Amino acid sequence: MAYKGNNINPQTFEKGQAKLIAILLPLAMFMLLPIVFIICHAFKPMQELFAFPPKFFVSSPTLDNFKKLMKASQSSGIPISRYAFNSIIVTVIVVLASIFLSTATGFALSKLKFKGKFMLMEINNLALMFVAVAVMIPRYLTIDFLHMTDTYWAHILPLLAMPVSLFLVKQFIDQVPDALIEAAYMDGANDWKVYYKIILPMIKPAIATSAIMAFQQVWVNTESSNLYVSDENLKTLAFYMNTLANANNSVAGQGIAAAAQLIIFLPNLILFIILQKNVMNTMASSGIK
Repeated sequence: MAYKGNNINPQTFEKGQAKLIAILLPLAMFMLLPIVFIICHAFKPMQELFAFPPKFFVSSPTLDNFKKLMKASQSSGIPISRYAFNSIIVTVIVVLASIFLSTATGFALSKLKFKGKFMLMEINNLALMFVAVAVMIPRYLTIDFLHMTDTYWAHILPLLAMPVSLFLVKQFIDQVPDALIEAAYMDGANDWKVYYKIILPMIKPAIATSAIMAFQQVWVNTESSNLYVSDENLKTLAFYMNTLANANNSVAGQGIAAAAQLIIFLPNLILFIILQKNVMNTMASSGIK
């Protein structure tokens, strides 16, 4: 199969693509089913939520679940906007800071020469083995030792280090030609200028992927609000929605839970749709040596 200009994703349809489309289209539709179900479930009236046999698609969509959610949130002493504000602040700081740490550290481990960088990379790779539950107690002890409980830092600090993001970014920076960086140094550029002017523009796909991973990790995180924060004014939207759904975990409260799940899920979907082109470029480039 020949593509014009050696383009892996040609703009025009070619006959050779028909077999691929026939295989991938049903698979893509199958993978979309959970997303469709979450959306439909949030708009189901009470009789459809508990229909037997269960209905996948909604027949009579309604906004009653969202109205009940808003009504339940109004009975709280703290407005839902406060929880949303906390989540937005924490998410923005964590995403930006984690991207900076991953890209700057990846650049240093990939292109700079200093003692111990191999050991540091191995420590990062070792961190990939640990799940969040395994480091829950050390994290709590660290936050408590630093006197960061009941502060925004309790939300931010535990989520800044992302070993997966660093590993991905470092592997991507390895593909940047050394000759290009050496030419920049010869022109008088320092390490920060090389990092900002050369490295960052060339690893945009990896940055987009890291941003999505960081956003997904922090946006749905409830651990910090459960363990490190007792002040309700500092807790996040994900924690509040989870608490609201559990508090209404009755037959009448299932609609509220469905609406809350959709509200928490939608930002992840929107961000992926916006950045999905760069994510696909990351996957396409991951095998380049």
